[in-house]
Amino acid sequence: MKHKVATQHAPAAIGPYSQAIVHKGIAYLSGQIPLDPNSGTIVEGDIVAQTERVLQNLQAVLIACGSSMEKVLKTTVFLSDMADFPKVNEVYGRYLGESLPARSTVQAAGLPRGVMVEIDCIAIAPELTD
Repeated sequence: MKHKVATQHAPAAIGPYSQAIVHKGIAYLSGQIPLDPNSGTIVEGDIVAQTERVLQNLQAVLIACGSSMEKVLKTTVFLSDMADFPKVNEVYGRYLGESLPARSTVQAAGLPRGVMVEIDCIAIAPELTD
């Protein structure tokens, strides 16, 4: 059985999707963009500030799933400009460097709301029950 997960500590889903789904001990997190969960606005600043917010949002959803950054298995990083990769990689390393999940990084033609970065992930999570 799949379980929808939502937390107020990350931006609410703005469409027909969930922040995360947990199924058979695996959490599948939707992509996070640099939205401040309190104001609903894009964080101001450069790629470093946007990446920090994205990873904070992912961390909040992982916690709501009963998981953590240490249990992330795979991420996908979407960048509006691949030239930002070194800066994103530095911030990413502070959050996920110890767990070394598998990762794909791609340059996207466009990201929601014109942001510079979006990241989704898959992680180990406890089996949720009704």
